[in-house]
Amino acid sequence: MKVIEIDKNNLPERFDIELGVEIFSFEINYNQTGDFFSIDLYKNDEPLVLGEKIMYNQSLFQDIEDQRFPAPQLIVTDLSGKESRVTWENFGVTVFLVVNDGE
Repeated sequence: MKVIEIDKNNLPERFDIELGVEIFSFEINYNQTGDFFSIDLYKNDEPLVLGEKIMYNQSLFQDIEDQRFPAPQLIVTDLSGKESRVTWENFGVTVFLVVNDGE
């Protein structure tokens, strides 16, 4: 597993990331009213998904079958197993976005 470092104090933040053999762009956003994070996914500046809610221990984009999407599984989890949801207080502290590439 590889942790994707996100500085929540710089949100919204957009960055490029290599997943598998392809380059994607993520934009991470925070909804203060609902206390949740969301992610936009782009490939070649084309939006593939906008506003995917980041849910604890659930794969991102799991309900979408599209060959343009990243092959590795992306999941937000607490590697220590102490948390049960993603919040402003724990995201990037104990809860991280990780790439599960099978290693």
